[in-house]
Amino acid sequence: MSLVRLKIKGISYSQTQNGAYALILNEVEGDRKLPIVIGAFEAQSIAIALEKEIKPPRPLTHDLFKNFADRFDIIVKQVIIHKLVDGVFYSSIICERDGIEEIIDARTSDAIALALRFNAPIFTYKTILDKAGIFLKFSNKDENEKKENDESIVVDEILQEGETVEIDSGANDGYTELSIDELEQELKKAVNNEDYEKAAKLRDEISKRN
Repeated sequence: MSLVRLKIKGISYSQTQNGAYALILNEVEGDRKLPIVIGAFEAQSIAIALEKEIKPPRPLTHDLFKNFADRFDIIVKQVIIHKLVDGVFYSSIICERDGIEEIIDARTSDAIALALRFNAPIFTYKTILDKAGIFLKFSNKDENEKKENDESIVVDEILQEGETVEIDSGANDGYTELSIDELEQELKKAVNNEDYEKAAKLRDEISKRN
């Protein structure tokens, strides 16, 4: 079976379903997207890995695994999403130590969080993408706010069906009313308090301003 390389397109949360997070993977050489429902902790860990400017004062679990692996010369070569059963994705982490390759079973969210930290490629089989891949098409709007609202509606509709879609913004929690300096101060506080979900939202708002 042929492998298809994937990249992370977006991650966020549902505005209507508390605790429902979404991760969207995009095929590198195509337009199909693979939506995956993930837990709050894994969403936070993946967001931290994506947001290079956010440095936790203490290592998260996946950071600890990376430090442990580095100390013992373990390399994560790639992650493969190899099975889809009843809406649940199964993944394997391909590792190498002293020239010996090992395959470790993992939850897809954990595998992706580690792949980001090791700069390892993410793959799935073409048959899985054919079965679960979707095309997300949003109407073209002149106003960014209108486009974001349209995307959020689509996100929540798919989440209600047990699927996920890409999300770029989510609720801003009133951050639009703050100045850049105030946002930077709030970001520092969030990181120091290890509130990485809030930190990611603040970083998104700062990025939109720049």
